Amino acid sequence: MPDRDALPHTVRVFAPASVSNLGCGFDIFGMALEGIGDEVVVRAVEGTGIVSVTVSGDAGRVPTDPARNAAALAVDGVLNRLESAAGVAIQVRKGIPMASGLGGSAASAVAGAVAADALLGGNLDRTALLECAMIGERKGSGANHADNAAPSLIGGFVLVLPGTPPQMVQLPTPDDLVVAVAHPHMEVETRQARMILGHTIPLMAGVQQWGNAAGMVAGLFRGDWELIARCLCDAVAEPVRGKLVPGFERVRASAVEAGAIGAGLSGSGPSVFALCRGRDPAERVVTAMAEAFRDEAGVESDTVISAARAAGARILDLRIGTR
Repeated sequence: MPDRDALPHTVRVFAPASVSNLGCGFDIFGMALEGIGDEVVVRAVEGTGIVSVTVSGDAGRVPTDPARNAAALAVDGVLNRLESAAGVAIQVRKGIPMASGLGGSAASAVAGAVAADALLGGNLDRTALLECAMIGERKGSGANHADNAAPSLIGGFVLVLPGTPPQMVQLPTPDDLVVAVAHPHMEVETRQARMILGHTIPLMAGVQQWGNAAGMVAGLFRGDWELIARCLCDAVAEPVRGKLVPGFERVRASAVEAGAIGAGLSGSGPSVFALCRGRDPAERVVTAMAEAFRDEAGVESDTVISAARAAGARILDLRIGTR
């Protein structure tokens, strides 16, 4: 075991927001975003297990009960994996809007897992950290998928293969691939959006989805913009979930008209993402999407522009001293 006097007493970690599904990749594709995310601070304190949880930036909406908080559940997962009886206090600082489709619960869970591992000197590998984060993500989304948690953890454009353990594959992207995101001031609850999908799909919809997902991977490896654009189509979830987001069809169309190669719902929405070839087109696209939300739904939007190779979770502050 590490020398306790050499271990930090406080660790602060940032984990980015993410776009998931990316059209054809329902529950398997995700991409990290620059400049927006959650922070988690984990401190060593007297006691055993999770002693306290506080949350800021959420207007009092995120539960502080350790059994219901995504970051706390991920921290508890690390404690159990390391067989540690340490006492910890957790502070969550929300930077991702609630029910936005940008992986808020996943980011909190990832930041919690990474911070707890650093605090305890566990040196868990990234697969173990993902599994701990998914414990918290399940509570937030109601499903066992890692298409938000994986890119939030390792960054970039990620393919997550389902199964135990989950496998993350960081996919290559063209140098000038940029994602533009418009987050309208409305909410779509992830559990509700998942429930309306049902449990079966038509065979032809499945064939189209599988072909598009395979084509997306090929397009990214080859840097084939036409193939990437062709495969940015969701035949399974978006036709159903799009109805939950007022103005969605017009917003998506406006993105393409402004120069995006394609656009769609980020996760279950209501945020809409668009893939662009360069930052200048992305600026035009994100402005057009925000205007479309204003005109069609009467709501304002927050916007994000990010390189496709955004970094994953990172330690911001680590303080070593007497525990």
